[in-house]
Amino acid sequence: MDKVIGLLSKANPNQANQPDDGTPWYLKYGAKALGIIGAFFCVLFGLFGLLTLSMFCLISTIIQILVGLVVIAVEAPFCCMFIDHVQTIATKIDERPHWNRAAVYCILAIFPVVLCPELGSIFPCALVFGCGVLYGMMALGKKGTREDMAAVASPTSQMPTNDQHNILIEDPDVWRS
Repeated sequence: MDKVIGLLSKANPNQANQPDDGTPWYLKYGAKALGIIGAFFCVLFGLFGLLTLSMFCLISTIIQILVGLVVIAVEAPFCCMFIDHVQTIATKIDERPHWNRAAVYCILAIFPVVLCPELGSIFPCALVFGCGVLYGMMALGKKGTREDMAAVASPTSQMPTNDQHNILIEDPDVWRS
């Protein structure tokens, strides 16, 4: 019983070790909550979708259940505390940049919808996709200060010309060759 209580009290042990990247708390917890809710609905609607007779929808619901289990194992490893290596995998994934998680969630959420575009796959996969979008927003980071944005937006500011985009715009001969 002590092991269970210890695992529940340490839901995310490396969260205190991470440096503050300027991400608002509501975005961090909102992405985590959206992922958990989306994963729950993926598994729930996937189980109901197993009753279908279409081969593509059957494959789609199996993938949808797997997506839900992966997301719940990463976002809420305490739900899978009796599986040995889930906590170590979740810790390794938490150490990765946010864009990795965003890309994986968005890509995984597309497959069930493409195979069987029904409401039972669109709704839960949209929640997981939304979680990926929130992690993508966290990966973009904090926006600049008001003074920095005003300096960049002013017409008198000089942009550096070593940027490839500026070279292509300023030198029309590049396009002619």
